[in-house]
Amino acid sequence: MALTVLNNISSMTAENALSNTQANLQKTLTQLSTGMKINSGSDDAAGLSIVSGLNANIAALTQSQQNASNGIGLLQTADGALSQVTTLLNRAVTLATEGSTTGITSSQATALNTEYTSILAEIDQIGQATNFNGSNVFSSNAPTTFDSTQGSAANPLATTTTLTTGSQTVIHDSATGGTMVYTAQASDTIADLATAVTNAVTAGTLSAGTAATINGGKLEIGGGGAINVTSNDAVLGPMVAPSSNNTSTVYIGDGTTASGANTQIQTTINALSATALSLTGNAASLTSTANAQTSLAAITTAINTISAQRGTIGASVNRLNAASGDMASQVTNLQSASNSLSNADIGKAVANMTQYNVLQSTGMAALQQSNQAQQAVLKLVQ
Repeated sequence: MALTVLNNISSMTAENALSNTQANLQKTLTQLSTGMKINSGSDDAAGLSIVSGLNANIAALTQSQQNASNGIGLLQTADGALSQVTTLLNRAVTLATEGSTTGITSSQATALNTEYTSILAEIDQIGQATNFNGSNVFSSNAPTTFDSTQGSAANPLATTTTLTTGSQTVIHDSATGGTMVYTAQASDTIADLATAVTNAVTAGTLSAGTAATINGGKLEIGGGGAINVTSNDAVLGPMVAPSSNNTSTVYIGDGTTASGANTQIQTTINALSATALSLTGNAASLTSTANAQTSLAAITTAINTISAQRGTIGASVNRLNAASGDMASQVTNLQSASNSLSNADIGKAVANMTQYNVLQSTGMAALQQSNQAQQAVLKLVQ
């Protein structure tokens, strides 16, 4: 081989090899410090794309599991409330059965009716006050109108109907934060109550558009913002919001398909009130044996309705539990697949680090020797 001084080929070769060794050593040290095999797109472009997709699926499924858990919580809240309603209706059956026979005094009938009326009022209260995460469980929206439970097309209330002296009707408007309390004086009528509502709107206590009108023989209060109306007036009866079913929709997708039947579990939760259960009119009174017998039949039907609703809710809870278990299994398998692609093999990485450390040392020695060998040319010119 000719002796030259312009290019040190052995030195260049050693330098290139050392540079590659140091690059590989740096990559190995990065893998060991992060625990990841893929730390940039240059490490494995295809693998990075696959891992990113898998991680997106995992994130969607993990949140879907939480969605299912929240959906189960809502449905169980509804089921618990319906369980209490069933207990109340069972007591109502006892009262209606007792009131269906002759031989009880008028004062006893009044006592039965008073307790029965209280049961119906409590059913309305459960329907209005049962909430989950700030939303009513048995209604899709905050009610904007409330109707009296007394009055009908056959026996309508009128603006001239006299209210019970000393009774109170309370209207709370969530939009304004205001509360109007109307206490009926002697000879006050529904028209006086309507005037008080109008004055409250003018004063800003109630939202614009709120009014008290007769609709279908009942007193209807609302038309403005979301409100809550209560009344202890025997002429009006408890105020209830019109029936409005709620639909619980739980998304359980993995992020790869559009929302639809395969990614949603929907449960219709029927509105809950005495009116919704058809416990109105003669079925809302135990003041006579005929009414008590009518009420008894209606109560039995209401119990069957509640039982069917609880069955529907229970089936949805079971389905959500099954979906949650399936998603947990998917997350585990997807995580395993992602790990095999993206996680560093620590044993292999340590072996590579040892190899590259040795190669770095030998490369440095080789580079030093190649530089010294070039200096041998100087001996020829001495």
